[in-house]
Amino acid sequence: MVAVSRLRPWLGVVFRELPRYTLALSGKDDRYLALCNRGERLQPAPSGPGFRCDWQWTSDLHAPKQIPSLGRRLMARALADHPIRCEAAPLSASEQPTVSFVIGHRGESRLSHLLATLGSIAGQQQAAIECVVVEQDVEPRVASRLPAWVRHIHLPPPTAEMPYCRSWAFNVGVRQARGDVLILHDNDMLIPIDYAATILEKISHGYEVVNPKRFIFYLNGRHTERMFTGQLDMYSHPPETIVQNLEGGGSVAITRKCFDRIGGMDESFVGWGGEDNEFWDRAKTQKCWPFGYLALVHLWHAAQPGKHQTSNTTIMHYQALSAIPALARIARLRSLVAGQLSGPVGWRS
Repeated sequence: MVAVSRLRPWLGVVFRELPRYTLALSGKDDRYLALCNRGERLQPAPSGPGFRCDWQWTSDLHAPKQIPSLGRRLMARALADHPIRCEAAPLSASEQPTVSFVIGHRGESRLSHLLATLGSIAGQQQAAIECVVVEQDVEPRVASRLPAWVRHIHLPPPTAEMPYCRSWAFNVGVRQARGDVLILHDNDMLIPIDYAATILEKISHGYEVVNPKRFIFYLNGRHTERMFTGQLDMYSHPPETIVQNLEGGGSVAITRKCFDRIGGMDESFVGWGGEDNEFWDRAKTQKCWPFGYLALVHLWHAAQPGKHQTSNTTIMHYQALSAIPALARIARLRSLVAGQLSGPVGWRS
């Protein structure tokens, strides 16, 4: 009985999904961007390539979990169109950058992830960039190990026991950034060479918030670790999971004026989770491009403490805030002075 229950979803993929995936991946066009799960609907971009998920949140692609080779083929196809190249330093780094990548970081357990992410940022083409790493830790641990072109900010928390506050790190980094376009980026996401240029192209057409992510390929732990040691390349194994669009999580671009207009990040989120969804809710009140057509690669790491707990306080905090209209939240945040070096707004140990 157990074997039959496991066989049924596999057979469903073989007969219903495999032909669709095979057709989408066999051509030289970008029809693979329209791949989604049965029962899901995608909204196409008003012009050019791209799709957004026509439902709240996002979802993992089901078929590649049943037939992993499909995930490997999809990743290879997407990254052939928009390759990831890691470089030691950017060709287009500038004292007057157009685009500022801002990354928050804490500890040494993800140093390899951070360095790989910085390598992919250095590989950006046709965009004048800079990168600001905000290390939120009692002592600076990674400054001496960062590439020379990366700007490092040490941000000691007001108390040693304060959990990591991603919003505070971003707000402080944005204050120090020099670009008019901000990319709020995680330290475990590899981006294709045209990521920044794609964002600039959308902003040149009047958009103020840009989320060009279509597929995020999550590597497994063994694959990630062996990539760090040079034993495997990115295509050696199929991805563990493929997530669609990912809205405000992982990486999102916004103009500086728009970031200030919506009140920046909400520093009341201390600990893991919720702050990216809350920020995206407010960002959607502006002129937003949510139609993804680029692929990113997520490097494996252990799950954040409390991530899968139903009692996660920051998730509960988001649920409470989401009942308040986004414009009212914007008005409240604009009345505060965020991004202070002394600590998150209103923090009490």
